Amino acid sequence: MTQHPLPHIDANSIAFETRALVKPTGFREYDARWWFGGPEHEKAPELNLYGVQALGAGLGELIHELGRQPEIVTAHDFRHYSLSIKQALMTGLMSAGIHVKDIGMALSPMAYFAQFHLDCASVAMVTASHNSNGWTGVKMGVNRPLTFGPDEMSRLKDIVLGGLSKPRTGGGYEYVDGVREAYIADLAKDVHITRKIKVIAACGNGTAGAFAPDVLKAIGVDVIEMDCKLDWRFPKYNPNPEDMKMLHAMSKAVAAHGADLAVGFDGDGDRCGIVDNEGEEIFADKVGVMLARDLAKNFKNAVFVADVKSTGLYATDPVLKSLGATTDYWKTGHSYIKARTQEIGALAGFEKSGHYFFGAPLGRGYDDGLLSAIEILKMLDRNPDKSMSDLRRALPLTYGSPTMSPYCSDETKYGVVDKIIAGFKASKNAGETIDGQAITDLNTVNGVRVTLEDGTWGLVRASSNTPNLVVVVESPVSEANKIAMFREIERRLSTHPEIGEFDQKI
Repeated sequence: MTQHPLPHIDANSIAFETRALVKPTGFREYDARWWFGGPEHEKAPELNLYGVQALGAGLGELIHELGRQPEIVTAHDFRHYSLSIKQALMTGLMSAGIHVKDIGMALSPMAYFAQFHLDCASVAMVTASHNSNGWTGVKMGVNRPLTFGPDEMSRLKDIVLGGLSKPRTGGGYEYVDGVREAYIADLAKDVHITRKIKVIAACGNGTAGAFAPDVLKAIGVDVIEMDCKLDWRFPKYNPNPEDMKMLHAMSKAVAAHGADLAVGFDGDGDRCGIVDNEGEEIFADKVGVMLARDLAKNFKNAVFVADVKSTGLYATDPVLKSLGATTDYWKTGHSYIKARTQEIGALAGFEKSGHYFFGAPLGRGYDDGLLSAIEILKMLDRNPDKSMSDLRRALPLTYGSPTMSPYCSDETKYGVVDKIIAGFKASKNAGETIDGQAITDLNTVNGVRVTLEDGTWGLVRASSNTPNLVVVVESPVSEANKIAMFREIERRLSTHPEIGEFDQKI
C-alpha cells in the first residue's frame, strides 16, 4: 500500500522528509497543479516528492482500473525542479506495475505526439504551463488524444488521497531517444511556405525555445529568435502569450525587425499568441475567427468549437455565416474543448487563451502551439496579397478586454461563482437592466456569460488551474458599452469579500 498523503506538512520538518504531502485542491477540473515552492519561498508547499510518488502510484492504479495497457509516456518541461518531480512520478508509476517510456524534456504536444509515435495510450507530462516558478503539475490522459476531465480527476484524487493504489509487478523504465526529431519532422512534413515571411519566434526563455525556431525554419520562413535561449529563471516574464507584458515585447520586436508577425508560445508549448505586422496584439480568439474564415472556404459547412471566453464573432460573423460554418460555444479548458471538438467532429476548436485543436485532416485533435503557428502561416501563404493586419481589419470591429484574473482561493472560488450566477439569474428574472439594456441570454455552461440586447457580453468563471476568477468582456458596439459591462461585473464582485484585487483592469 502507498502512504495516505497529508494535506499539510511544515516544509522545515522531519515529517516533510518522511511523509507524502498532497494538498487536495491540486486536483483541479482537468489538470493537477500544486505550489511546489522551495526554501527561497515563504508560501507553504502543497506537494512534496513523496506526494508526487503517491500521485504516480495512483495514476498507475487508475490505468489498471480503466483497463488500459500498463504503459505510459512521460516527459517534463524546462524548470529546475521538473526532472526531479518526473522521476518521483515515474517511481510511483513503476511501483504500480506500469512500464514507463520516458522521452525526456519536451513540450506537452510532443508528449501527446509520442502517444501516437510510440503507440502508447497514456501520457503524463510534468509541467506548470505558464504558471510562475514554484508551481508544478501534471497533464494526464489515458485515451489519446484526450486528456483528463473531471471524472478521471475526481477518481484519481480519491485513489491518491485514500492511499488506494496497490503495489504490482511488471513495472519498468525505458528512455526513448529521438522523439524530438520525429516530432519536428512530423510538424514540418508536407509544409513549405512559398511566400517570403519574416517571423519573430518568441519563447520567453521557456521550453519552446528548444523547438520553435527549428520547426519554423524547416517550413521555409525567415526566423528571428526572441528569448529562445532556455533559462528556467524566466528573467523577463513567464512565457505566456496571453500576458500583455509578453505581447508588448513581441510588438516591439516586430517593429525593430520589420517582421510580418510574431508568434509567441507558453511554457509547455501548447498555446500560441500573435502580434501582427503593425505591432497590433491580436487576442487568440480573433485569430481563431481569421483561421475559421480561411478554413471554411475549403471545408464545406465546417463546424468549429469556441470556449465561452471567446469573441461573439464565431456566431455573428457574416463571412462565416455565408460559408455555412457553425460554432459551438463550450466550456473553457483544454480538456473540455479537445473532447468537444472530437465529440461533434469539428474541424477545429479555439480557446481565447491560445489553445487550438485541429482535427483531421489538419491534426490529431490535441493542442499544439507550433501546429497553430504553422496553420496561421499557411493562412498567410494562401492569401499572398494580404498581411496579418489586413486579415485583422477584415473582421467586424469589436471591443474586447484581455483576460482578467482577480484572486479567489481554490477553496472558495466555485461557491463565489455560484452566487454570482444566482445574482444574474435573479436580475434577468426581475427584468433588471445593465447600462439600460435587458439581459437577453445567460450561458451557464461554464460560469456565467451574460449577453445584453446589443450583443455586449461579460463572463465570470472560476479558473480551473489557479486560485483566481476569470473575467472577460466584449462589445460589438462601443468601447463605452464594453466598459459599462465591466463596471457592472466589478460592482457585483466587490460585494464578495473572498475576491481580491484584479491583476489588470480596463
